[in-house]
Amino acid sequence: MGGWAIAVHGGAGVDPCLPAERQEEARRVLSRCLKLGAAALQAGLTAVDVVETVVRELEADPVFNSGRGSALTRRGTVEMEASIMDGRGRRCGAVSGLSTVKNPVSLARLVMDRSPHSYLAFDGAEDFAREQGVEMVDNSYFITEENVGMLKLAKEANSITFDYRVPIPGVDSYSANGGLMGAKAEGGLQMNGLPISIYAPETVGCVVVDNNGWCAAATSTGGLMNKMSGRIGDSPLIGSGTYACDVCAVSCTGEGEAIIRSTLARDVAALMEYKGLSLQEAVDNAIKERLNEGKAGLIAVSRYGEVAYGFNTMGMFRASATQDGFMEVAIW
Repeated sequence: MGGWAIAVHGGAGVDPCLPAERQEEARRVLSRCLKLGAAALQAGLTAVDVVETVVRELEADPVFNSGRGSALTRRGTVEMEASIMDGRGRRCGAVSGLSTVKNPVSLARLVMDRSPHSYLAFDGAEDFAREQGVEMVDNSYFITEENVGMLKLAKEANSITFDYRVPIPGVDSYSANGGLMGAKAEGGLQMNGLPISIYAPETVGCVVVDNNGWCAAATSTGGLMNKMSGRIGDSPLIGSGTYACDVCAVSCTGEGEAIIRSTLARDVAALMEYKGLSLQEAVDNAIKERLNEGKAGLIAVSRYGEVAYGFNTMGMFRASATQDGFMEVAIW
């Protein structure tokens, strides 16, 4: 075994016009969460405990699209989803359609640990949350002024989703003074073959291997800006957005529909298990061969203490650390 390792992501698809202060804000959040996870690993916490702890921290910060600061449905509400998986026995839990649960990832953990099921959604998930005594808040807690503005722009552009982090040819995402622009894109991005204006992949996730070589992964998101109510993405789907086994752990981010079609997270593990690829080789192959024209990224760790990532977008908010002292926070 190569000791513990941890990786964190805050979404794939980054606008090169993103102002420097926004980039630094994202780096600070990633760095804080990475250090929190590394300290927990040094203290001897298990991999599944660490991924839950780190993703809870990300959900509490409105910088990324999970928990507080989640993207809004076309109704102006929040419908959050999350999943968690423990490589020991491939135990898993997932939730969707949450509107009042403060930390979706922790409810996913409770589904795994305290229910006979693997996945609960909408009213059933909220009822289970109340039964378990988790912290509940009003839906307004998750809604930020910035996201209300983005939803307005998305509706004006008649766009499935609208965000400032993905560049569109011929469209400036920011004005000269750093303000959001509402220009409608003419551009070539598609989802399930249908044109969209601007894609907003800002899911958060964490993957960990602990000192015992056990792997775990967790992913959480608010989904797409201006999405249809009831839409479920890849983040809560085991094998697509999240996967962990005795070989590796994977968390994905990006175009959910493409990730679902490719079962991207499981594919990384399968390439290692069945073809004997290394972690980075498996990640590279999955990103290059499985996504077709979809845009996405992922982070991964192996039971040997390795860290890998891959993306086919302009950038991906990410951070990683290993027991031997390596630490990195990066965007591009």
